[in-house]
Amino acid sequence: MSLLYGLITGILFGILLQKAEVLRYDRQLGALRLMDMTIFKFMLTAIVIGSVGIYLMKDLGLVKLSIKATSIGAQVVGGLMFGIGWALLGYCPGTAGGALGEGRLDAIWGILGMLFGAAVHAFAYSFLKTHLIGVGSFGKITLPQFLGTNNWIVIIAFGATAVFFFWIFEKKGL
Repeated sequence: MSLLYGLITGILFGILLQKAEVLRYDRQLGALRLMDMTIFKFMLTAIVIGSVGIYLMKDLGLVKLSIKATSIGAQVVGGLMFGIGWALLGYCPGTAGGALGEGRLDAIWGILGMLFGAAVHAFAYSFLKTHLIGVGSFGKITLPQFLGTNNWIVIIAFGATAVFFFWIFEKKGL
């Protein structure tokens, strides 16, 4: 049943990506050049809605969170690799799948690159675990735990910050 839920939510996510026009190359390029904030608005909206949904379900006892350890070293290297891949291809992982679904065959190269990268990561994991993952490790901690505050305070503050940025983006026509 959970596979069916995954399939349904994946299809819905793909529809939302397509309707929000974040699969378009010009939107991707505009985001990379900080000239079109459509993708950033889409991502910020997803983060805020996802945070509210996840923590609401957690507070109601419907889900139990399994927090991954925070590693600044791994996140910096992973973020750089993600950014370089996005800049070279013009798609991020989610939009590459959506673009392929729309029939854009150039996305195949990105998907093949992701599979190759996953294989390299699996091959190099023991080295990475020894030399990178421990760099800047904070353990299994969330931002609210790090700040010593309630989850909802961080979610509301992040949501208000997102709304502020939406206002700026709209005012500047981005």
